[in-house]
Amino acid sequence: MNFIFMLTVGDRTIPDCLAVADAVRPLDLRHVGFKDVGVPFATLEALHARLKSSGATTYLEVVSTSTETAVASAKAAAKLGVDKLLGGADATPILAAAGATACYPFAGRPEGHPTKLGGTPASVAEDCRRLEAQGARGVDLLAYRATEADPIDLVRAARRALKGELIVAGSIDSPDRIRAVRDAGVDAFTIGTAAITGTFAPTRRGLIAQLEAILAAVAAA
Repeated sequence: MNFIFMLTVGDRTIPDCLAVADAVRPLDLRHVGFKDVGVPFATLEALHARLKSSGATTYLEVVSTSTETAVASAKAAAKLGVDKLLGGADATPILAAAGATACYPFAGRPEGHPTKLGGTPASVAEDCRRLEAQGARGVDLLAYRATEADPIDLVRAARRALKGELIVAGSIDSPDRIRAVRDAGVDAFTIGTAAITGTFAPTRRGLIAQLEAILAAVAAA
């Protein structure tokens, strides 16, 4: 199971993302992502270049649930050369706009900002099958933002339905949640806010210590 470090707080790329990317480089993080809001596009270009130079697989996660804005995000991902695009609710135009970037649309019913997730295990499973049939490589599941079902029930339903990659994003903020998603069959998960604000490991100081705690939790899961 892969840990994707998101350079984001509150669903926005952090203003000092370039400095933070440099600071965490000694940890040799292999999966790093960002959002397409919070900093200018020129900053995203510089950030993506630095991440690729470090050998990381890169991710851009769509914030908006509107089709028009999500398509714009997909075009931005294609222009940057991002490896994987996470999110977006209307898969067909997003897939068309993303070019060579692999797409993992939202399963379930994402709403609002910060995004919450509606949907039942049955509806999420149906979404997974439909999205893969449309050409998605897998799905992005906001399991811990769920409003209608137990998060792990959603994860298990998605895992049973999917042939491709299952990525869980949002509100994973403890070793217990890392173990839970691992046990439910997740391929990768994201953490941004909990690391950057220091809430993942409250007794540890500094971002490096938070990321080390997350990596240790992944190894122990």
